[in-house]
Amino acid sequence: MKCNVGDREQVLRIGIGSAIVLAGAYYKKWWGLIGIAPIVTGVTRYCPLNAALGISNCKELSK
Repeated sequence: MKCNVGDREQVLRIGIGSAIVLAGAYYKKWWGLIGIAPIVTGVTRYCPLNAALGISNCKELSK
C-alpha cells in the first residue's frame, strides 16, 4: 500500500476518529465504532477511498 494520506490529514483523521470513539463511549452508543475507520486510515496513512479517486496528499521524499 502506497502512502496517500498527508501529515496534516493524518493528524486530523486520528483526532476526529478519537473524538467520535470517545463520544460514542460517553453516550454508550454503537455509532462510536465508526471512529475506528479514520483512526486506522490515519495510522496506516493509506485510504482506499483516496486511492480509488486518485487522490494523494502524501509528499514524496527526495533521496
